[in-house]
Amino acid sequence: MALARNRRERGVDYWPGFVDALSTLLLGIIFLLSIFSIVQFYLSQEISGKDTALQRLNAQIAQLTDLLALERTGRTDLEELLASVRSNLAATEAERDKLRGAAEGAGNAAAAQGRANELATQLDLEKQSVSRALAQVELLNQQIAALRRQLGALEAALEVSEKRERDSQTRIAELGNRLNLALAQRVQELQRFRSDFFGRLRQILGDRPDVRIVGDRFVFQSEVFFDPGQAVLKQEGHAEIDKIVEALTELEKKIPKDLAWVMRVDGHTDIRPISSAQFPSNWELSAARAIAVVQYMISRGVSPQRLVAAGFGEYQPLDTDKTEEAFRRNRRIELKLTER
Repeated sequence: MALARNRRERGVDYWPGFVDALSTLLLGIIFLLSIFSIVQFYLSQEISGKDTALQRLNAQIAQLTDLLALERTGRTDLEELLASVRSNLAATEAERDKLRGAAEGAGNAAAAQGRANELATQLDLEKQSVSRALAQVELLNQQIAALRRQLGALEAALEVSEKRERDSQTRIAELGNRLNLALAQRVQELQRFRSDFFGRLRQILGDRPDVRIVGDRFVFQSEVFFDPGQAVLKQEGHAEIDKIVEALTELEKKIPKDLAWVMRVDGHTDIRPISSAQFPSNWELSAARAIAVVQYMISRGVSPQRLVAAGFGEYQPLDTDKTEEAFRRNRRIELKLTER
């Protein structure tokens, strides 16, 4: 007895392993459901972004397809019913013929005739059922044909809508290409006038060390126009700006009216900070100098619509060295002919 009890105590317990396996299976199912939910979410987002008209047409096509399937199912049921009725009719006719033969053989004409009449009545009823079934089948055929015509019309409308959308995309692409081409032509035209303006300005200003061309800009040292730390034009600066105004006035007469262009005047300082009641920082000083140049140009007849003043402070240096020469190069007024 003790030996048997020890064997039972040492018996294998399968329940923990079964619980672990069931937990692992449950976690796997939950993970698959989560992946399915995420996929369903992204699919719904993708589907909802489609064109509304196409969705409506597709919905109508799906609805008609369902109706067509229902009609076909109903037709199949009626055909099965018709086949059953025909089978019953054939059986009834066979039984009638059998009874007639039996009546003729046995001589019991009255009973056989009664049974024959009963079978004839039943046969008429079966024929009426067959006629009604055939009428229903014919009606279903007509409904199916009408649904097919409507389905064809919707598919044709869907095809027309898709073609219209493709044509619209093609026209948009063509308009974009034409717009890009027109903009490129405008830029090239402005570049040509910029070259003419710079050539004319170079002739007027002559070969001066404090005036140079950097890229697409004319660069003047600030000392040409202003005293250190000031934003009031010097008398000598007036004469230099008058030369610029002369070239700019000639340019304004040549450029077509529909070409959007401006002369941008940019003020720059060196990195050394300035702090005064008038100019708390280099931002104010650079902007004030650009505005002073623009205001003088306007007073000399340049259209205000063709001028822009901008201050950059010390944040766009030409020379990053910390020498007097670098500071002098970075203190500057730049003129740039550009698009508005």
